[in-house]
Amino acid sequence: MKNVSMESYRSTDPEFMERFEHFAFDEAVNEPDARLDERTRYMAVLAALMGCQGKEAFALMLPKALDGGLTPVEVKEIVYQAADYIGFGRMLPFLDIVNNELTRTGIALPLEGQSTTGMDDRLEKGAEAQAEIFGEHMKEAWKAGHINRWLAANCFGDYYTRKGLGLKDREIITFCFLMAQGGCEPQLTAHAKGNINLGNDKDFLLRVVSQCLLYIGYPRSLNAIKCVNEA
Repeated sequence: MKNVSMESYRSTDPEFMERFEHFAFDEAVNEPDARLDERTRYMAVLAALMGCQGKEAFALMLPKALDGGLTPVEVKEIVYQAADYIGFGRMLPFLDIVNNELTRTGIALPLEGQSTTGMDDRLEKGAEAQAEIFGEHMKEAWKAGHINRWLAANCFGDYYTRKGLGLKDREIITFCFLMAQGGCEPQLTAHAKGNINLGNDKDFLLRVVSQCLLYIGYPRSLNAIKCVNEA
């Protein structure tokens, strides 16, 4: 991937950058009905850029996110969790971008481990996480077939149980992965409900959509708003 910078685009595309940067870093972030704290905004933006496969934009925003309150561990956790929502094939380039940026800034890899489950209890702990988010009925949902079992053990047991991000943060980034890639509206509605169950209410989710809009476009953002309203 080529090296990109805001400065280079200001030279080659000054009129576009004038309007983009005004909207991205002034108008959108300061809109009263769309405002989020800086850490949450960057967490949502990085997850959305992974969902829409915006590798170059992700590389541009990553240093800003690290300066804006996200820790290296939190960034890694966002990337790791994406493996189950956008797939390893589409997640891997972002892991490379993060590793390169952390190495460039002098941060030694690997980072401290964050796993809290083992191979013997990942299913049980994953089902417990599902139940905490979606309700007690999820404790038995894994019995419906091997995909449901994998969902509990792998998606939730391997990733949602990790330290570094809490359940509320993990549901935010899942919402952003799904919103940004499009075509996942049933799952997006379900995870909007999961967010609301954890206290990320409708107003909050609409703020998340608003802060991601300029990175994923209006159509997917409007679809996400419809899913939030349905939830």
